[in-house]
Amino acid sequence: MNWLSNFVRPKIQALVRKREVPDNLWTKCPKCGQMIHHKEVKVRQYVCQHCDHHLRIGPDDRFPHLFDDGEFSTIELPEVAADPLKFRDEKRYIDRLKDSRGRTGQQDAVVVAHGKLGGHGAVIAVQNFAFMGGSLGQGAAEAIIAAAKLAVLQDVPLIIFSAAGGARMQEGILSLMQLPRTTIAVQMLQEAGQPYISVLTDPTTGGVTASYAMLGDVAISEPGALIGFAGPRVIENTIRERLPEGFQRAEYLLEHGMLDMVVHRHNLRETLIRVVELLANRPPSGEVIALPQPDLEIPLPRNVTFETEQRADPDGPGGTP
Repeated sequence: MNWLSNFVRPKIQALVRKREVPDNLWTKCPKCGQMIHHKEVKVRQYVCQHCDHHLRIGPDDRFPHLFDDGEFSTIELPEVAADPLKFRDEKRYIDRLKDSRGRTGQQDAVVVAHGKLGGHGAVIAVQNFAFMGGSLGQGAAEAIIAAAKLAVLQDVPLIIFSAAGGARMQEGILSLMQLPRTTIAVQMLQEAGQPYISVLTDPTTGGVTASYAMLGDVAISEPGALIGFAGPRVIENTIRERLPEGFQRAEYLLEHGMLDMVVHRHNLRETLIRVVELLANRPPSGEVIALPQPDLEIPLPRNVTFETEQRADPDGPGGTP
């Protein structure tokens, strides 16, 4: 009996029983519905190999593909009150924060890092939509302000990757107050003469669009990103009209002059390096040599002479030499 239960039965169960496959091995493309293996989609920077759709990506996967050799340092961000309004809807706000922090490993929606980008120093802030929809609250705003201050201190450009559904409703008026604060942070960069590059990803909406996301010296977007203040459905219900095809998508905004360029994620690093080089006004790498001034005096042949002619004055008699 022991031989049957301890040896034969486990062998038969191993043949019949289905193998358990972890749920996180495959990612489903939200556009074409194809299943992509997690290793392959990670190597491709979360771009679908079937339809080229750009999936949402967080700072942990964004930073290594931007900085030189994947080397960067994140900064410690200022602490803010966790639940200043003691807000509660279906769930307490403090519990929502704990869940998002546990899933993402972040303190809030924005992570700031600094390092080298094509040999140039740069500060890059990435907004993670997976953290409460990337909503802008006190914590995220403090991260943006800290990034701007660090860029001014290090005398380097600031690059912000925005991805948000808008202001964080659980913080009420305190969240709306962050819109002018982040705008002032951008103004601080402009006064210091430091470039600010805004990269809008899917989605960038609400108060984030109304503040720092659209204030960049150069506005770049990833393909197919949803960008706007209110959502298309809200606009259609308000104006009672059908919106044009692709309305509020990156390509539509580029065509209508609201963006400077739409760049594929695989080409984003090279594009940012080129833009930084153009905006940073680097001095020449070699020594500046003063060239001798050319001699502007033209020597004349010795046998050339000039004669003074007497010309009649049309206004009166006589003439002037």
